[in-house]
Amino acid sequence: MSVVEDQPRRTRRSFTVEFKRDAVAMVLEQERTIADVARSLGIVESNLGNWVKQARIDRGERDGLTTEERAELTRLRRENAQLRMERELLKRATAFWVKESGQ
Repeated sequence: MSVVEDQPRRTRRSFTVEFKRDAVAMVLEQERTIADVARSLGIVESNLGNWVKQARIDRGERDGLTTEERAELTRLRRENAQLRMERELLKRATAFWVKESGQ
């Protein structure tokens, strides 16, 4: 048995939008460090750092995709995958009907 198998599996924590917003505000508005806020809230620094980075992008203080742009990109990728699947299904159905009608 490996070391990884011996350790209990961690469940992924989820945080509300309000919690994230308040944590980011502690960093940006109260000018506290990410490490300090993360420690006081019992969260991982990298999570808080990502939230702060995204907040700065949303505020226009930093380059990158805004939250709205990310959501739209995700939606469009999902829609694109659905359309590709439907197109492939139509191609197969057309080929089937051509084959069946040719006999």
